[in-house]
Amino acid sequence: MIPGLEDVDVKALDDRVTVAGQIRPDHVPAIAAAGFACVMMNRPEHEEYGQPDWGAIITACEAAGIEARYAPMSDRASALQAVDLFRMALSEVDGPIFAFCRSGARCEILYQAALG
Repeated sequence: MIPGLEDVDVKALDDRVTVAGQIRPDHVPAIAAAGFACVMMNRPEHEEYGQPDWGAIITACEAAGIEARYAPMSDRASALQAVDLFRMALSEVDGPIFAFCRSGARCEILYQAALG
């Protein structure tokens, strides 16, 4: 459990990647305080009504001093690109990655594909 994210379903996949359901900008300081170096969004912008704006999450990441990456997956074509972007993040980000989507499942699938 990450303090400040009690209302988010969070799952550590290993010591490098944690996945979660949708976060809000006010969750980002807790993510940074937990030692994550990067927040990655794996759901398309405006996928669902009421979804927090990606720009607001980027702003929160900048304020917290952590990187923000966007690797959305909505269909087969975008999945291939998202896998490549996830793989790139794994090789470039110096520290743990906190990836989120609507439920966390998409992130886990992308991570497993990026490892393969």
